[in-house]
Amino acid sequence: MLSDDEKKKLNNRLRRVIGQVEAVGRMIEDEEYCVDILMQLSAATGALNKVGQIVLEQHIRSCVSEAIKSGSAKDRDEKIEELMTVFRKYGE
Repeated sequence: MLSDDEKKKLNNRLRRVIGQVEAVGRMIEDEEYCVDILMQLSAATGALNKVGQIVLEQHIRSCVSEAIKSGSAKDRDEKIEELMTVFRKYGE
């Protein structure tokens, strides 16, 4: 799983995303230029996707790797199917 340092870094990233999303809300309320709002949305989406990538990488390095090394065939198949579900979701 994630180390305390990794958790801290992810939480810092998420706080930045929250700030970006709040900024979007203020921008909409203040009727700012649409392109500026879209750019802020893009930044928030990118930052949130980065958090997802980090969590997915850690999952592969720990849970999936462990299932492949020492799990039963059923465990391996379940982890592979779980990964495929995640990849399909990220591919949308």
